[in-house]
Amino acid sequence: MTHRLGLAARTIVPGQAAGTEEILVHGVAAVCDPLGGLYLPESGTLVVSDLHLEKGAAFARRGMMLPPYDTIATLNILAAVISRYDPKVVVSLGDNFHDRKGSQYLPADLRAMIGSMARGRDWIWINGNHDPDGTTDLPGVCTDEFVHAGLVFRHEPSLISSQDRARGEIAGHLHPSATVRRRAKYVRRPCFATDGTRLLMPAFGVLAGGLDLNHKAMHGIFDRTALVAHLLGRDRIYSVRYDSLLG
Repeated sequence: MTHRLGLAARTIVPGQAAGTEEILVHGVAAVCDPLGGLYLPESGTLVVSDLHLEKGAAFARRGMMLPPYDTIATLNILAAVISRYDPKVVVSLGDNFHDRKGSQYLPADLRAMIGSMARGRDWIWINGNHDPDGTTDLPGVCTDEFVHAGLVFRHEPSLISSQDRARGEIAGHLHPSATVRRRAKYVRRPCFATDGTRLLMPAFGVLAGGLDLNHKAMHGIFDRTALVAHLLGRDRIYSVRYDSLLG
């Protein structure tokens, strides 16, 4: 899995929702936004995944120095997408922080920023493999799984053999991405991936990497005859069927 500093990869345009893609997941209407959020208009729910906040700080604690701006950059994008939809509920699908200490040591100004975004909304933190203990002193509720609006929200996708669990599942963890050819160039972008039954979210954090839909970790998750990748462009979503993607 390669990593990227995605500060220039998403154009923040508060107040606009142009370039989105409307889809159905298990019969529930959803909007894929190029900023990386999924909005469910019927319930006023915004879903994001794999923020990996304080990743630079986590690496610094291990003696590896990264630019220390990842958290504020990610939160600025999150603030923009919240401003765009004004959701009633925000669901963050796990790996909210890059390690167990991230929320504990979060600087006060960034903590206040999250508090401001959460004010007047229900905020659900799904526990991930990087942060299984939940958050510290932040608004909202921490849980391993959340059932809401006819869907089930988890960090890790369930096995395709568990068909009942897979139906209506919105999950993260695998950071899906896809590659297309455009104007004689190969372009690889994070994506929403869905076969209409379940959906995998792109990683929202600016220092998060991406795993190609052809990677072995993705095998068995989707019905690939129905699979569509909704790629995040600078200011719009590009929807491409799986059989048209580059392997």
